[in-house]
Amino acid sequence: MSAIGFSVRFLVAGLAAAVLAAGRAVAEDWPGADWARQPVARGPALEAFEAYAFPPRDEVERRGVRSDAVVVIRDGVLVYEHYAAPTTANTPHLVWSVSKSLLACLLGVAYGEGRFRLDDPALQYYPPLAGHPDLRMRHLLNWTSGLAWEEDYEYSPLKSSVIAMLYTRGHNDMARFVARHQADAGPGTRFSYSSGDSVLLAAALKGMLPAERHADYPWRALFEPLGITSAVWERDATGTFIGASYAYLSARDLARVGLLMLRDGRWGERRLLPADWVAFNRAPVPGYQPRGEGLVPGGHWWLNLPLARASRPWPNAPADTFAALGHWGQALYVLPAEKLVIVRFADDRDSSYRHNDFLRLVRAAFAVGEAP
Repeated sequence: MSAIGFSVRFLVAGLAAAVLAAGRAVAEDWPGADWARQPVARGPALEAFEAYAFPPRDEVERRGVRSDAVVVIRDGVLVYEHYAAPTTANTPHLVWSVSKSLLACLLGVAYGEGRFRLDDPALQYYPPLAGHPDLRMRHLLNWTSGLAWEEDYEYSPLKSSVIAMLYTRGHNDMARFVARHQADAGPGTRFSYSSGDSVLLAAALKGMLPAERHADYPWRALFEPLGITSAVWERDATGTFIGASYAYLSARDLARVGLLMLRDGRWGERRLLPADWVAFNRAPVPGYQPRGEGLVPGGHWWLNLPLARASRPWPNAPADTFAALGHWGQALYVLPAEKLVIVRFADDRDSSYRHNDFLRLVRAAFAVGEAP
């Protein structure tokens, strides 16, 4: 082939790539200071959804489904939002363990900046883990640290490691409290959901950053690029972010995190999270065996994948659905196949709420092509 022929082919290929990229940019909606809006029309499907998500609220016994907010984003456009007083569109709501997935996003930015690798020893960034030299960053992200930990809440306060960490003897220096726990399994050999693992990740993040950059890192690295203005994230007495639980965001702002994950870590023309990081978040924990509750853990996110002959945890949602979940019904659902992001804030105090029922009704009301 002549040099001229090669140059022409190269130019055509480059123009084609530019046209495709431009087409994608034009086709995609991204929020600016606010979301573009296109409310769905009212009808039986929407009414059935609202009857489930916002039934008459029991403020005496606090029983039943008690949604505080629901926001639905379809392909970058806000198609539905509803709030129950006192929560409003501007309320930074405590998201509890959804904070763990926010931490995973924040660590994804640090990973993309080359600050750590998944197979690095965690003690490299948090030296009090010297007693656990084989513990790697990926183990903490997969909740497979092997540390002896009791993830019980208000129902078993006397034996709960997390209650002790958050509120009693461990609350001043949470990561050091976790690091002092003995191992009862080898790192990477056993899944055990642990807020302690998330707190150690937050301490590791602090250790990999220059001291002067730590306090504003969540805002500079993640929240500000996404246009999030409502975020609050509490720290313990050492200044370490409580990566397991104590972040607060408005529902609209949390939906921005969902859109970031829906689009595989891209925000507009910027790749905020590396593609391999998002793939790790959405990959099942190696060797995980399905349990009675059905949820499939990934890299600090929850997955809807069928494993080991078990059906999908949420059979009425697509297999590629994944979520960030928190205590008392907090949820950020991402449904890539249907380009949906759903935020739910709640104050559920019993087991009335069912993820699968909620998602079935969401899809009927908001997914394009779904029957009412």
